[in-house]
Amino acid sequence: MTTSGPEQPLIRVLHDASRSDLKDPARPRPVRVYRWEPAGPPAGPAPLVVVSHGTGGSGSAMGWLVRPLREAGFRVVALDHHGNDFVGGYEPEGFLHVWERPRDVSFVLDALAAEEPLGPVGVAGFSLGGYTAAALAGARLDPRLLWAVLTGAVPLPDIPEFPGVLEALRAKHPLDEESRAGTQAAGADLSDPRVRAVFLVAPGLGALVTPESLAAVRVPVGLRWGGADTVNPYEVDTRPYREHIPTASGHSAGPDVRHDDFFAPEPADPHARVRVGAEAAGFFRQHLG
Repeated sequence: MTTSGPEQPLIRVLHDASRSDLKDPARPRPVRVYRWEPAGPPAGPAPLVVVSHGTGGSGSAMGWLVRPLREAGFRVVALDHHGNDFVGGYEPEGFLHVWERPRDVSFVLDALAAEEPLGPVGVAGFSLGGYTAAALAGARLDPRLLWAVLTGAVPLPDIPEFPGVLEALRAKHPLDEESRAGTQAAGADLSDPRVRAVFLVAPGLGALVTPESLAAVRVPVGLRWGGADTVNPYEVDTRPYREHIPTASGHSAGPDVRHDDFFAPEPADPHARVRVGAEAAGFFRQHLG
């Protein structure tokens, strides 16, 4: 456990005994948690916002979203999704068994709730973290489409953080009936009734989420995307969330904003993530206040 001042998070690793470590199945699944208290003294128990990183990222690198939330008076918790974060290292399941991500969030909420009252809860996510947040509001992946991706029937876009990820997954989990049965978990209801609002930034997997599940979402959903995003293009990945979720609202972060403007050290538009972070804070003030 580490802490080093008000700007630095409290860091700890929790272990989910209901799931296995992807590197060592004899051990429980680790979930690294970064926690920040509100920047100012709260009038009462502060609402909580959980932040989910993009593929290959880390909760430790989500400062552009964490900072404005703290300044707005929220407690903030960011996670490292096991096997998909650059701190703990990569495993193919971390990139492709994406339905485990919302389970990470619910597990952490359970752990925090055992320590103190949670208060109102929101979830914000970037890229694959956007899908994670949406799943906690009720979005479900289509297992048939997911299986088509895993078998190569539907092309998987290149993943720069893990070239050859499909081959690596098949080496660990042959494409057999047991493996196919495992993908049914992607279609399960992973929503968490404690989550009152979600904010999706350049969300991924919109093409693999069922319209029926999106139509059933009832919590407020905020959306932002980049007009020049070629990683999660609006028409493919964001539009399904925007059009099928009845509670969704949002707008483009700018016609020239790219996907990497939200995480690159030297983004083409350095103000895009600042604007979106401030808008996320405003969204949660409205819905969690």
